[in-house]
Amino acid sequence: MLAELAFSASDLAQVRFAVSPMWQVVTSFRLLSDHASASPVHRPWIQQVRPRAAAAGLDRGWLAELVPQSGFFPYFLNPASAGPAPVLDAELDAIQDSPTDRVRHDLDHLEYHQGRLGPRLRSLRTDPHTRLTRLTQEIRTYWELALAPYWARIRAVLDTDVFHRARQVAEHGAGHVLNDLHESVRWDGSALHLIRRNRPLSRTTAGPGLLLVPSAFTGPGMLTRVAPPEPPQLAYAARGIGSLWAPGPTTGTGTLAAVLGRSRTRLLAELDTPASTTQLAHRTGLSPAGVSQYLTALRDAGLVSAHRAGRSVLYARTAAADTLLEAASA
Repeated sequence: MLAELAFSASDLAQVRFAVSPMWQVVTSFRLLSDHASASPVHRPWIQQVRPRAAAAGLDRGWLAELVPQSGFFPYFLNPASAGPAPVLDAELDAIQDSPTDRVRHDLDHLEYHQGRLGPRLRSLRTDPHTRLTRLTQEIRTYWELALAPYWARIRAVLDTDVFHRARQVAEHGAGHVLNDLHESVRWDGSALHLIRRNRPLSRTTAGPGLLLVPSAFTGPGMLTRVAPPEPPQLAYAARGIGSLWAPGPTTGTGTLAAVLGRSRTRLLAELDTPASTTQLAHRTGLSPAGVSQYLTALRDAGLVSAHRAGRSVLYARTAAADTLLEAASA
């Protein structure tokens, strides 16, 4: 099936990009649930995150019922952002403030596609305001476990994609960018054609403009969100996903060690994947107390971030630390 979205001059002028944390939440959770068919690219992330998510009960919580492994998921989970880089808190506030009619409409649509809703989602339909508070609390937990420790790395890939496409707009025009998004998207100069979209699409049902959302976890397909009066959203696979989980530099760091000290530099190198104090002590042979002291210093310097994962705290390198390590190993 082919859907066609017409563009006026005003619509074309309102085409914009946004890096959305909630799109990463929804698409990554779906990928985590359907890990057997996930791309090998994401296996390092899945192997690290899936046990944490299961231990926290997220595989049987609100998101597990709202985000099926395929097909429709509620539009209220991905509110349209007003700016190019919304923070998670702002998006969660928007979810919390979702109109009751929007929530119920989306749940009815989910029931149509997935079958009868369970008790949890029926309670959400009955009392959206109270239950959305519980949902957003669960999303925060998932974020801390699954995405926050990796966010600097993910955000760098998403930002790079947007910068690349912004340059394409400057050099070749918006039409070139639209044609380059995905094989199922085609721009003919006045309308956007979405191949294999199962439902018709028109300006009267879609809202003005277009919001383009790069994602690290969409997989080979492309996802759409159409909830007027907000602009339609297209979530597409960002460029550079293949290198997202590639190991960073861990050799040639002698010059950095001369500045930070050998132990601190070793810890930064070990944090190619997020880890706890205990794990780092085991890997490096340093005492847990020493690791904790060094991590505190690195965090104060903006080179390490900390994220609670149940009873543990996971430490992760920041983008600034990645830059230092790359420069030292060049």
